Amino acid sequence: MKNHFEKIYTGKLKAVIFDWAGTTVDYGCFAPTGVFIEVFRQKGIEIMMEEARGPMGMHKRDHIRVISKYPRVAAEWRMVFGRDCNERDIEDMFSKFIPLQLAIIEEHATIIPELPEALKVIRSLDMKIGSTTGYNHAMMEILTNAAAKQGYIADSVICSTDVPAGRPAPWMAFKNAENLGVYPMHAIVKIGDTISDIEEGINAGMWSVGVIMSSNEMGLTLKEIIMLDKTELDHRKKMIRENYLNAGADYVIDSLAEIGELIDQINERLARGEKP
Repeated sequence: MKNHFEKIYTGKLKAVIFDWAGTTVDYGCFAPTGVFIEVFRQKGIEIMMEEARGPMGMHKRDHIRVISKYPRVAAEWRMVFGRDCNERDIEDMFSKFIPLQLAIIEEHATIIPELPEALKVIRSLDMKIGSTTGYNHAMMEILTNAAAKQGYIADSVICSTDVPAGRPAPWMAFKNAENLGVYPMHAIVKIGDTISDIEEGINAGMWSVGVIMSSNEMGLTLKEIIMLDKTELDHRKKMIRENYLNAGADYVIDSLAEIGELIDQINERLARGEKP
């Protein structure tokens, strides 16, 4: 019988895998939200903002499917159509989603204010940058070009359409690791702004981190945050932090301004042979 042997990795982080909307671009994650509301409205179904935001981070077809199964939305669908929403309906709404999203995505492509300094920190540590997204290639061509003009170019960009299943499945993360030539998976930190981002990181065996202020979970513009009452802001931050931690996040940060401290903390744990 062979003795069990596990090689313990005690090196440093080698890569960061970012989400896009709500994490590195599109403060508050607004580009997809209004489009989901519109495609359901075209079917005669009014969905609320929180319902549109609920499954954020997933493949957009899956996102529509999840919304359609919310009890309130499903009940309204039955009232309008006399039957449940089916896969033909999902595909029809998804086909309408694509051109609507393509038309507005560049309007919401401004990078998050803290990103440039975060990139400097990451590059100074000789770390690579990957990314995952629920957008498809046509959408990402617009978004990556707009981001590049602002100085953000990821080393790897993987769409949910590149793999068998999007978040919370780990396949986009694994594909990034392959593209970047980075392993083990716990030498990578995943940073995102949705619960599905957190779950993706966990399922891939990476350090999983949720960001609060620019997130889909917060759902506010920077101007709205500045104008928000401090007590209300603190309450919202506390709720989002708890949601991330309850989903299994290893760390929660207010913004990407904390990335240097975050990397230091994870590297200290890796040096002790710890894993996520």
